[in-house]
Amino acid sequence: MAEGRDPTLRELGEFSVIDRLVSGRALPAWVTVGPGDDAAVLGAPDGRVAVSTDMLVEGRHFRLDWSRPRDVGRKAIAQNAADIEAMGARVTGFVVAFGAPPDTPAALVGELADGMWAEAGKVGAGIVGGDLVASPQWVVSVTALGDLGGRDPVLRSGARAGSVIAVAGELGWSGAGFALLDRGLDRGLDRGTDGFDEVRDRHLVPRPPYGQGRTAAESGAQAMTDVSDGLVADLGHLAAASGVVMDLRSAALREDVDALTPAAAAAGVDPWSLVLGGGEDHALVACFPDYPPHGWRVIGAVRAGPAAVLLDGHRWDGPAGWQSFD
Repeated sequence: MAEGRDPTLRELGEFSVIDRLVSGRALPAWVTVGPGDDAAVLGAPDGRVAVSTDMLVEGRHFRLDWSRPRDVGRKAIAQNAADIEAMGARVTGFVVAFGAPPDTPAALVGELADGMWAEAGKVGAGIVGGDLVASPQWVVSVTALGDLGGRDPVLRSGARAGSVIAVAGELGWSGAGFALLDRGLDRGLDRGTDGFDEVRDRHLVPRPPYGQGRTAAESGAQAMTDVSDGLVADLGHLAAASGVVMDLRSAALREDVDALTPAAAAAGVDPWSLVLGGGEDHALVACFPDYPPHGWRVIGAVRAGPAAVLLDGHRWDGPAGWQSFD
């Protein structure tokens, strides 16, 4: 190893890298065995555990010329935490598997871990274990664990005709940020020059409305999901599981569209396509039998009929959302 140069993963070895990533990190009281043994041990006071897993693959889900490693770490945790929130549960821990080329500087992996721990701390959880392996590119796989607190899980299949559709969080920002970045509108600009820094940042690091999943469950939410693939696409899952029509109101979405219109114009895209078809915001969308709790806003209504997602009573013919194998 050259003098003054940060060691690579190969030079340090798996266990030295792991020690660097977990040393000095604080874990919640319900974690009785954390990283370092063959398995972690977490308390499950409810007697049930909500579990979700997701992956980020370099070149498919993130680019290191756009994102700092810390951003990638935060995004990986946020998108998994949102899935647990969407069940009405509280996140209790994360298990992380990470692959990277052996010549990756260990300092970059440390930055990735810093981002993960920072985002996990926002939901009061920690990283309780994982794995490290060589791979051709960066791959981050996260499993999130959650506690339902004695409540029934909020499924996709409970929506009923006559209910309202409501959202917590913002829509279309991640898609707008991606459109700007994809068109090279990050190049040659000092931060703040074009006024779209926050839009780009929201693609790099989503902001799920932490805590609103439990709030929704406590307020009688019938069905819920997070907006990961796009509002129309994800409401389509609720419509299909519940056997109902989800009818969105354009007037209720106008504020979202207006907020993104300048960025959409700069990127040459339709702001409606961002709000209705843009994914990775990880807002929460749910159906309630009557008016939703504080922090939620009504954007449509549930009607009887064959499963469908409509906008003002008509089918949306624009982009519906992310497809994993396109």
